[in-house]
Amino acid sequence: MADQFSKSVEFGLKLSKRIFYGKESSAPAPAVMERKSETNWPLLPTGPMVYAVISEPSMVDNPDIPSYQPYVHGRCEPPALIPLHMHGVAMEVDCYLDTAFITVTGTWRLHCVTASKSCDCRIAVPMGEKGSILGVQVECPLRSYSTQLTTLEEDREADKAKDGFLLKGHIYTLKIPQVDGGCTLSVRISWSQKLLCQNNQLCLKIPFTFPQYVTPVGKKVSKIEKILLNVNSGIAVEIFCKSSSHPLKQVSRQAGKLQFSYEREASMWSINDFSFIYSVSSNDIVGGVLLQSPPLHDFDQRDMFCFYLYPGNTNNRKVFRKEVIFVVDISASMRGDPLDKVKAAVLTALSKLNPADSFNIIAFNGLSLLFSSSMELATKEVIENASQWIANNVVADGSTNISLPLSQALKMMSKAGDLISLIFLITDGSVEDERDICAIVKHQAMEGGFNSPRINTLAIGSYCNHYFLQVLAEIGRGYYDAAYDMDSIDFRLERLFDQASSVILADLTIDCLEQLDSLELYPFQLPDLVSESPLLVSGRYTGKFPDSVKFRGTLADLENYVIDAKVQKAKDFPVERMCAKSQIDALTANAWLSEDKQLEEKVERMSLQTGVPSEYTNLVLLETKKEKQISESSGKKVIVLRRVGAGFGSLKATAENLPPETAEPKLHETSEMITKAARNLCGRMLDCCCCMCFIQFCSRLNDQCAVVLTQLCTALACFGCMNFCCEVCFSCDFCG
Repeated sequence: MADQFSKSVEFGLKLSKRIFYGKESSAPAPAVMERKSETNWPLLPTGPMVYAVISEPSMVDNPDIPSYQPYVHGRCEPPALIPLHMHGVAMEVDCYLDTAFITVTGTWRLHCVTASKSCDCRIAVPMGEKGSILGVQVECPLRSYSTQLTTLEEDREADKAKDGFLLKGHIYTLKIPQVDGGCTLSVRISWSQKLLCQNNQLCLKIPFTFPQYVTPVGKKVSKIEKILLNVNSGIAVEIFCKSSSHPLKQVSRQAGKLQFSYEREASMWSINDFSFIYSVSSNDIVGGVLLQSPPLHDFDQRDMFCFYLYPGNTNNRKVFRKEVIFVVDISASMRGDPLDKVKAAVLTALSKLNPADSFNIIAFNGLSLLFSSSMELATKEVIENASQWIANNVVADGSTNISLPLSQALKMMSKAGDLISLIFLITDGSVEDERDICAIVKHQAMEGGFNSPRINTLAIGSYCNHYFLQVLAEIGRGYYDAAYDMDSIDFRLERLFDQASSVILADLTIDCLEQLDSLELYPFQLPDLVSESPLLVSGRYTGKFPDSVKFRGTLADLENYVIDAKVQKAKDFPVERMCAKSQIDALTANAWLSEDKQLEEKVERMSLQTGVPSEYTNLVLLETKKEKQISESSGKKVIVLRRVGAGFGSLKATAENLPPETAEPKLHETSEMITKAARNLCGRMLDCCCCMCFIQFCSRLNDQCAVVLTQLCTALACFGCMNFCCEVCFSCDFCG
């Protein structure tokens, strides 16, 4: 689908050459976004964008200065996407612990459609790390639109919805119907995403790069760019700003809090993503507890809490010795890039092991294939042997059986008390015995205690059951990640390995939990503290919370370690909002595992209350005509959107070995396509936009000459000269 999107934008940029901006103005050069070497998809949005969806090329014109345009027969199949001119953009960011909430407001003008016509407009929102869309609001001159969460019972048509989906797993896109040419759209987009942590530094990165061709034409057009950044670490220690992509001005500073702003009159829009790196001043592990009372209309009237631990400066801190087993899916669906990227990431991970660490590799499809019958020390020679074994033996073929290789990995782990056992399960498929696998791992974890293996999972694509892999990692006190975009598999796996293998405090307990009358924890199992991310545990409780709590754990030298954490009321810290996504995901995984309808209903209520999408709710787009805004809500038009959840996998797709990239929804559904029988030779020629260079050429001549050349071009097309025209057009200066 990303390829479809790119081609539609490329077609739209060629089509936009029809537009004449006046003798004293020149159109912005339609430079193609820089193509990164690791991706095959150019022209995808790198910041919030709005596009005109063009099915009829004849409507493309300047709404303010109509120009002579030869009539264009035929239609664009699939529709072209012309990026709209952006007239202003503002971004507000609130960072709490490891979560950022972003709101972007902007104005875009439908500059490329004649005033007498209208077309759909497509909004595209690229989100950062583990982004989750929270809402979209659009104001047009005659109508307004806003997204809203509803229950699946209310929207029985959700399974048939064709719009509102994710491109490459992180670009949310939806369509606004029938906007008049020349109109301005005011758009407000909200989403949440995670901050990355490394070397005691938290890094926020937000897609905020805009191509040159969204810059409005004309010297007198005002273009304002604003950013407001708020940081709240949750702990009253100093925050140090390490670097920023944009020249931020500090507005205020308090213990644990920072505020920055940025505003400028832009001759051109931001050419860099927004990034901000900061550290919480501490050489040691620090933590705290935040308490919050429930809102007045909360369906759960228990109090809320959030435990958090910052790893502090870990440069001189000892990490645990490791034994690692990679359990890699080599079924036929992994053929090509997915398996190649997994193999490269596994080799990179092996190179990071110390000689005292040990490892093994189990490749599986219907059967399992072991690198060695026992764990091997990670010496240079053994790693070279593993590399050769992977090259010769790890080939995609066959079906999927997860229980056999996972059982083999569990039995292979030692019971030594001075190391951490890590299993990395990588798969793109679903299997029938997933709940049985969870039961086996749970039994193993209860018996093993501190020495039980930590299970880490990487989900590839949408055909695997993400909630099975999430709950498996939770039971195994490990970490879960997902790679929806095939280009990100190696990066995701390498980062998962770095995170899971950097344990600095294991076997964590919190001493106050037994004193409470009731308690609900998310996640349900306390994971280890790693140097690569803060640790957050949230939940609900009843009873009296103590004034301080103690976190206890085991260091790499097997010494006990105690952290005293202060308990405080969260005055300006939105505990519910910050923890909603992780709680909904954890509850959904356990609702799947237990097949508990009450848990599903609880997730539904949490989703509706917090505005965070879930598997049991759905986004809809409400359209309101402005002259009828005071009327009853029943008069509003409801457009059902696709679900954006991770999903519970597909046994059928796994059995058929469908590659993960085929799970992406189609950008242009059949309902948007025109019947091909209506097209003739001239239409096909014009669909290819081969007349665009001619149109630009005609705009430089007088009207009589333009008419003659138009007639000549039409005659050539009708005599079957389409190939000649296309070759000339795509090689000439006018078409770039």
